[in-house]
Amino acid sequence: MPNKNDKPHIIILSTGGTIVGIAPSYTKATDYCIGNLNIDTLIETIPQLHELAHIQCEHIANIDSADMSDEIWLTLAQRANILLENPKVDGIVITHGTDTMEESAFFLHLCIKSDKPVVLTGAMRPSNTLNADGAKNLYNALLLASNIQSKGKGVMVVNNDRIHSARYVSKTHTCNIDAFSSPNVGDMGYIVDDKVFFYTLPNKPHTTQSMFDVGCLDSLPQVDILYSYANDGLAVAAQALVNQGTKGLVIAGSGAGSIHKNHKNTLQKLMQEGLIVVQSSRINNGRVFVSERDSQCGFIGSGDLNPQKARVLLILALTQSHNQAEIAKIFDIY
Repeated sequence: MPNKNDKPHIIILSTGGTIVGIAPSYTKATDYCIGNLNIDTLIETIPQLHELAHIQCEHIANIDSADMSDEIWLTLAQRANILLENPKVDGIVITHGTDTMEESAFFLHLCIKSDKPVVLTGAMRPSNTLNADGAKNLYNALLLASNIQSKGKGVMVVNNDRIHSARYVSKTHTCNIDAFSSPNVGDMGYIVDDKVFFYTLPNKPHTTQSMFDVGCLDSLPQVDILYSYANDGLAVAAQALVNQGTKGLVIAGSGAGSIHKNHKNTLQKLMQEGLIVVQSSRINNGRVFVSERDSQCGFIGSGDLNPQKARVLLILALTQSHNQAEIAKIFDIY
C-alpha cells in the first residue's frame, strides 16, 4: 500500500445504478430500487478504499443507467475534463449502472482530454444482497485509477476483476456478476491480490488523440437505432424518426449488417435528403463490411462497433461534419 503522504488523489463521480441499490431481501438480486444508497455511505463501509487514495466524491446523477441522457454525458465529460486539469487530481472513478455503461465509457473515451486514468465501474447485485459485488468492483476501480500503469490507456471499465477498454467492452450477460467482456479482442487486463496486470492496449485514437471536443456543447445531435429483421415491414419507422429530428440512424442489421430490402429502399431515399446511415449488426462479434454498391449509395460500415457504440461515434461525428464521406473516414479511424 502507498504511504499516507504519497497516496494519489482520486475523484469519484457518482451517477447512480445498482451499486447504490437496495434489494427487498438478502437473496433477491433482480427486484430492487436503484439509488436508495448514497455513494458516500457505501464508501464508509469499505475502509480499505482510504488506504489506496485520498478520495473526494461528487454526485452527478442518481439514476438507473437505462435512463442515461445526453445532458448527463455532457456533464460527466465536461466535469471530468475540468477535474483532470488540476495537477492535484491523479485520476477519476465513475460509478455507473451496468446497462448503458459501455456507451457512457465509449463516449468519455472519445471526449476526455487527459491521459490520467478514468475508470468506470458498477455492480450487478444490489449492495445489501449476499453476493453483492459493488464493494469489490469499487475497490478495484480505485486501485486501477491509482496505478501508474493506467496512465495513457484511455477510459477503462473494471468488473469482476477484469479490466476492459471502453472501445471494446460490452455487457454480454443480463444478470451474472461476470457480465462484461470484450468480444473481439479479449480483456485488457486483470486484477488479482491488489496487483494490476495489463495484456493489451486500445489500438484506436482516444482521449488526448481524439478529435472530439464537447467542452462548449450543451446538446448533441439526435441519432437513433433501428433493427432489421425477417419480414421487416416497418420501413416507415425511419421516416418517422427523421420527421422527429433524427440526423443519423444506426441499423442493427442481421448477420454482417444486412438490411431488409423494404427498409433499405426507404433509407436510400432518406440519405438523398441528408440522413446519415451506419450499418452495424445485431451480432456482438465480428465486423460489418459495406459492399461497394452500398457505400456508393451512402451507407457507412460500423466496423467492429456494435449498434449502441456506433451510435455514440455517429453522434460525435455529427458534431464535426454532416458529410457522408467525411463521417465514413471517422468510422475508419475510430
